[in-house]
Amino acid sequence: MHRITVVGGGFAGLTAAVAAAEAGAEVTVHEAHHTLGGRARTAEGPYRTNEGPHALYNGGPHWSWLRRRGLIGPLAPLPPLEVARMRLRHRGALRRTPPLSMLKLLLRGGAQAPVDTDFLTWATGIAGEEAARAAAHYSAVALFHHDPGSLSAAFVQERLRRATKLPPEARYPRGGWGGLVDRMAARARNLGVRMETLSRVDTLPTDTPVVVATSLAAARRLLGDPSLTWPSGRTVLVDLAVRTRRGDAFVVSDLDAPGWLERFTAQDRTLAPAGEQLIQGQIPIAPHESRADGVARAEELLDLGFDGWRERVTWRRAAVANGRTGAVDLPGSSWRDRPAVDRGDGVYLAGDQVAAPGVLSEVSFNSALTAVSLALGRHRLDLEHA
Repeated sequence: MHRITVVGGGFAGLTAAVAAAEAGAEVTVHEAHHTLGGRARTAEGPYRTNEGPHALYNGGPHWSWLRRRGLIGPLAPLPPLEVARMRLRHRGALRRTPPLSMLKLLLRGGAQAPVDTDFLTWATGIAGEEAARAAAHYSAVALFHHDPGSLSAAFVQERLRRATKLPPEARYPRGGWGGLVDRMAARARNLGVRMETLSRVDTLPTDTPVVVATSLAAARRLLGDPSLTWPSGRTVLVDLAVRTRRGDAFVVSDLDAPGWLERFTAQDRTLAPAGEQLIQGQIPIAPHESRADGVARAEELLDLGFDGWRERVTWRRAAVANGRTGAVDLPGSSWRDRPAVDRGDGVYLAGDQVAAPGVLSEVSFNSALTAVSLALGRHRLDLEHA
């Protein structure tokens, strides 16, 4: 029997633990916090918030993997009436549809975008600068970056395609991602995985392969490897609850600058007390900008989409997420150039800034399965029959 140690009990760590245990390995998970889940935790209490807007995309490989194991659980359906309440800010005003030039870009942008050109330059050549900027800003929902147009065209195009696909790929586990985490942890325990919470690892064991499923910054410190770096976004996370009022927007997407607000109780009323609505948003900010700058831009969107919200607020908070929002690829680089999963000497990386394909949490999932496959000495895990 193989023995594997997993450092980190977030989405990547739990994926690695389940996959390894299903393959017959004896697995121990060490989580530094008192609860599992990492950035997929859902807050306790009356306002069931995640760390920023969270959704599962059903077009990725993790969707079928989770579904086959019964881990997705009940989903919160989005009523069609709420979909109709999606709004876009363009030229300072709210509108129901994207500008025509942006629609032309989405329709004509089917050609594979280049890796070595920035998105703004590539998209401007197809549909003009206004459409290119609007599309880049819309893509921030899956990027959490203050200047998406400066990133690799291939990188941004894939996320824009997934974010604008019809019917939408986004799915919402009822009760937040905490339920998904609980189901994954229960699956792991039923498979014999040993879970050690409040267990901070400062020195790696040498008698088992180790999957380091932490943030890249934590992995850098743990492994003493300064090369473990990769660009990420910096964004202000805004959470607030307001008393319910008819006519509130479902989503406000900013096409004038990157920014996204979403009323999560539109699909799942269990996330806030009766009579209240939970809104979560992310406003990417540049290195020189402050939390106050991001909050001010969020309030501009709130003013447009949630009439009288200031008088209706029952709870609010804001925080800056720096380097915790996944990898972004600059022109000339792709996911293959990120820190490799195999670090040598039986150490493997998993997480959302690692050399694995996918959008948002799919990177953590794919890197976790790759890490386990390598740790077990296999080219890949047989996912169809696992």
